Amino acid sequence: MTAQAAVMDSPVEAQPSQMGLAALARMVFEGRDLQPLWASLIEQATSNLTDASAMLDLATLAILTGDMAGGLGLQQQALQRQQLYRRAAAGQPSLTVLAIAAPGDMMANTPLDFLLEQANAELLTLYVAPGIGLPSELPDHDIAFLAVGESEANRPLLQALAPILPGWPRPLLNNNALRIAELTRDGVCDLVEGVPGLLAPKAERLDRTGLAAWTAFPIIARPIGSHAGAGLLKLEGAAEVAAYLAEQPAERFYVSPFIDYAGPDGLFRKQRIALIAGKPFLCHHAVSAHWMVHYMNAAMLDSPENRAEEARMMATFDDDFAVRHAPAFKAMAERIGLDYFAIDCGETKDGRLLLFEADVAMIVHDMDPPDLFPYKKPQMRKVMAAFEAMLMRAVG
Repeated sequence: MTAQAAVMDSPVEAQPSQMGLAALARMVFEGRDLQPLWASLIEQATSNLTDASAMLDLATLAILTGDMAGGLGLQQQALQRQQLYRRAAAGQPSLTVLAIAAPGDMMANTPLDFLLEQANAELLTLYVAPGIGLPSELPDHDIAFLAVGESEANRPLLQALAPILPGWPRPLLNNNALRIAELTRDGVCDLVEGVPGLLAPKAERLDRTGLAAWTAFPIIARPIGSHAGAGLLKLEGAAEVAAYLAEQPAERFYVSPFIDYAGPDGLFRKQRIALIAGKPFLCHHAVSAHWMVHYMNAAMLDSPENRAEEARMMATFDDDFAVRHAPAFKAMAERIGLDYFAIDCGETKDGRLLLFEADVAMIVHDMDPPDLFPYKKPQMRKVMAAFEAMLMRAVG
């Protein structure tokens, strides 16, 4: 989509209400029998060729259950039928939010469906992409949110939207498409360089030849465009680089120095923190014996000790971690300059905030089982209430 071709000639109308990402993800996460739902959605989508909502829910369900190619194919079919979708509020909505979104997987856009799950808000999602521009007549809404996340695939879309969005007829949050496009791993390092109390290890983009010639170790290498640890490896020397390149088909990589951030007990700790109108909110705290920490592989389900530590972290975050790193959070929020984004971070051995990445599309959710994580729901209610309050203030 170019800026010149970013407006379609006709208005759009929302399809009947879809289930949406949050409801479907919860069913998958809880291990429910999905066959009846799958059959029902197929019947709806095939018996009524105008029911793009059922098709889009099918696409989301396929992606959530691991069929990425099939899900993205179904999503493309749905978007050829319709670009605007509605997730209804539980009751009479107090707010109608219009999300400007891009096609893609669960990490393509800000997870507004999760963030608004507890709000009395109607969520309209308007998909834009090459060949699917903004409609000439927008649907009625109270506030809009640029939900398109940074990625190699989304960069042309963000660049095309940048000159169009400043004249939006309603309040529009995260209204800085070019800044979102800068939230690459190397771009974030440049944005926050020199912030006191913050360490963002410098990331460099290398092709295969450049990586093969690298001489300063240890390093962290990952293919550009990868997520969730795919292709991420610590390399200690030239022989390990050669072995890594032999296994990795990617042509370009991010390389950054490895920072040993283990605590005195030898364990690694990573936090996911949402910055909402500049204020930090803890979303999870993972503990692992391995330096590559992901919440799903950090034995949080199996370790009462890890869960107890996370509970303490959530109980003390506002008065401890957030206070200790307040200058870094403040400067980072000012440098990045978005209404909402999230970070993955840790702490260095000398007490600085260690920034791994910043993005507008990190998953933030309230799906952990309350019997094992009783402390999580109050914390996530606080996160979601702060997000809703930010929207309400913007509406005025």
